[in-house]
Amino acid sequence: MIIRGSLTHVLPIDDVSQVGHARRTAQKLAEKHGFDERDAGRVALVTTELASNLLKHAGRGELHVRVLPRLQGGGIEVLTVDRGKGFDLNACLADGYSTGGTQGIGLGAVSRQAQVFDAYADARGAVLLARFYPRTDTQPDWRFGVSQHSLHDDPACGDTWLLAANDTGISALIIDGLGHGEEAERAAQAGESMFALAPFNDPLLLLEDMHRAMQGSRGGAVAIAQARLDSGSLRFVGVGNISASVLSAEKSRGMASHPGIVGGQYRKAQPFDYDGISGQLLIMHTDGLQSRWSVKDYPGLVHCHPAVIAAVLHRDFCRGRDDVTVVVIALEAVNG
Repeated sequence: MIIRGSLTHVLPIDDVSQVGHARRTAQKLAEKHGFDERDAGRVALVTTELASNLLKHAGRGELHVRVLPRLQGGGIEVLTVDRGKGFDLNACLADGYSTGGTQGIGLGAVSRQAQVFDAYADARGAVLLARFYPRTDTQPDWRFGVSQHSLHDDPACGDTWLLAANDTGISALIIDGLGHGEEAERAAQAGESMFALAPFNDPLLLLEDMHRAMQGSRGGAVAIAQARLDSGSLRFVGVGNISASVLSAEKSRGMASHPGIVGGQYRKAQPFDYDGISGQLLIMHTDGLQSRWSVKDYPGLVHCHPAVIAAVLHRDFCRGRDDVTVVVIALEAVNG
């Protein structure tokens, strides 16, 4: 299974009139990707509750929407992100609890309408996640999360990402084309298209193929992480300023990249191998995100769904001066 990169669709929520627009956007997206009337109605109901809840407890925020490609059809991911004062999540999960003025179905009921529900809240704000799949879709949720945003909401993004999974492993790619805009996007897409042909090939060979494909473009930074879940090992190779780490609740291991520009000039890269990665998290991001974050500053966040983690990191550490991509993957079997 291969999931190609896409931008996060962001809807600002700072007025009650925007709740209806968010509901219609999510519902139409669900219908477009194979949801029947009942399933699309679940998406609409939860989107309305989450957006209304965001207004009431935080005053304003964002609703993020993403399509989740599947072997057949697709799923819908809805996230709300805010910088409010947080809330007592356990209290809000009680049936019928409303922060005031919402439909009052409560986050407990929301959690049953969605196949996946998770949340993180503290004094810095809250992130709530709901993922939906058609009732006929019996594939389990792939526990990954992506937050990708272009500078100034430009339609062209110089970052790209790709995730691939097979019976024994996961292969993840991030490319940051130099600069931003259309030229950077063309450079990143040239490398991504080459990688997609054989994402489980030896990463050094993949890097050389991508280097040739990106020649004549601006070039860019590239990072490849291949996890072998049967052996609990991971191989990483990176060129340029893309950060990557494997972490658990107890420790974090950073991964080293080599200087250079893929498609331009770089010295021969060296792969690095890591053992004991099963059940841990892989986090990769472009330099549009500050590198000084630590999940230890967010008690319990490491246990949240990867999509929640990606959204929290983007909210609190985006530089705001470049395209930004954050990819978080649970290193566990993908039974798609």
